[in-house]
Amino acid sequence: MAHTSQSLRRGAALLASTVAALGLLTACGNGGQGKSPESVSGTAAPATGNASGTDTSGTSPVPSGNGSSSASQGGGSSTGGGSSTGGSSTGGTTTGSAAATRCHTSELSASVGGNNPGAGQENFPVVLTNKSGRTCTVRGYPGAAFVNASGTQLGPDPQRESGTTATTVTLKPGQSAWAGLTFSNPEISGAKTATPAALLVTPPDEKDSLKVAWNNGAVPVSGNASSVRLGVFSAGTGA
Repeated sequence: MAHTSQSLRRGAALLASTVAALGLLTACGNGGQGKSPESVSGTAAPATGNASGTDTSGTSPVPSGNGSSSASQGGGSSTGGGSSTGGSSTGGTTTGSAAATRCHTSELSASVGGNNPGAGQENFPVVLTNKSGRTCTVRGYPGAAFVNASGTQLGPDPQRESGTTATTVTLKPGQSAWAGLTFSNPEISGAKTATPAALLVTPPDEKDSLKVAWNNGAVPVSGNASSVRLGVFSAGTGA
């Protein structure tokens, strides 16, 4: 009986040890599982933060800021360009319009009206007439030069009258504009003279001239009071 009791006590102790060992193993297994969610949770938070920082600062603001800055500078350029456009649209259109409406030499005929002398001055109207089929304009001073029969210029270039204001003269087909050509009477001034064969007249802003026969006698070419003067164009023939 004593031997049986000792065997039972030993078996109970072994069973208790086995149960304790199983309990420890179970506890270790539960602890490993508990760390896993914490680890996942802790990893997820930094990953989210890093992704957000990369998105926001790396992609969105930087290009956006650069793009905005460039757009702003571009806008400044455009404004500058806007002033350029204004020049183009205002200055450019006006220039284009002027080029389109200006009377060209080939569209005009020239003549010299009768003398209207006064106070020792000889005064002739230089007349341009629109012979084209369109409306065009003249503005400012003509160019002029007296020439002999061989085409050589006589005397210096005429001077422009001061104190006169240029206006744009619109010429419909058949209409005329005139500018005054004036010089002192050589018999009074004592200037040296020559008798031209023709007067070359160049319309404003044109390069080609029109040749008009000169039938009004001698003109001053050098010496005292030998200057020939030109005025700006006005509407009409100056008659």
